[in-house]
Amino acid sequence: MKILFFSAKPYDRQFFDRYNRDHDFQIEYLETHLGPHIVNAVGDDVGAVCVFVNDKVNAGVIAVLAAKGVKIIALRCAGFNNVDLEAARWHGMRVCRVPEYSPQAVAEHAAAMILTLNRKTHKSYNRVREQNFSLNGLLGFNLFGRTVGVIGTGKIGAAFCRIMLGFGCKVFAYDLAINEELREAGVSYVPLDELLRGSDIISLHCPLNEKTHYLINEKTIAQMKSGVSLINTSRGGLINTIDVIQALKNKQIAYLGIDVYEQEEKLFFKDLSGSIIEDDTIQRLMSFPNVLVTAHQAFFTEEALSEIARVTLETISALAKNEAPANAAAILI
Repeated sequence: MKILFFSAKPYDRQFFDRYNRDHDFQIEYLETHLGPHIVNAVGDDVGAVCVFVNDKVNAGVIAVLAAKGVKIIALRCAGFNNVDLEAARWHGMRVCRVPEYSPQAVAEHAAAMILTLNRKTHKSYNRVREQNFSLNGLLGFNLFGRTVGVIGTGKIGAAFCRIMLGFGCKVFAYDLAINEELREAGVSYVPLDELLRGSDIISLHCPLNEKTHYLINEKTIAQMKSGVSLINTSRGGLINTIDVIQALKNKQIAYLGIDVYEQEEKLFFKDLSGSIIEDDTIQRLMSFPNVLVTAHQAFFTEEALSEIARVTLETISALAKNEAPANAAAILI
């Protein structure tokens, strides 16, 4: 079977070529993202497409893929909000994902963002390189004893809760399903409004859907403590960026750390160092000294990329043979 990769980077080639030795698929890598602009170029010999978080797999794209004989849409990520599952089902296509690859990778990155913003290690690094050893402006606070609110306690959220408990934090959590192991470990499940009111730091670990879109907005921000720290390593659309910018200006939000951005498909995973970025919103965000932006790198570890490649290829192999994959949660339809 031929698999056509979209949004492929050198590290995708490295890890997928390594794990393809066990399958011998014919793999072609394209740097461009999948969308209406390129879908007609997909050849009739392609049996599966492999896509990432910013590829647009809408009903129109799926109709063209189906007409060309593509049978499998494989997401090499956990989220699937960018795929029209109903359209895929209607065309009889199978859709799979990597439900969990390294929860610790994302959770640890969220913790790193908190520590960087709080202790200002990025600013200290730049100062010392310029032989400035002053501590003025670098004052932080102890994480020990702080209340951390975690919205979403799936695999990643649960890993993040345990890290914060290890720092000696009081951990509030909000999720539709309660994780009893976390509760026994000391996590307090509370209603969302109580979490917003009582947390010094809030970290988002929930999926993006109709109910969570713009979960962080003017109304929910107003319920938060003045001077709250907000971290998002989940999906950009969870945050209304314009409302967050206003909250930064009036100091309702003291620190913001984002590894995702709602318009990131035009920016992230690209080298734009020689370009003029026309997105005024991200430019405004990056102008704040108390904002830390990373380019969707929370997942980016050796362990995570190995698991993504292994699970993706094993699942495609099973579906191609009409067999049940080892990880049943990998199958969406």
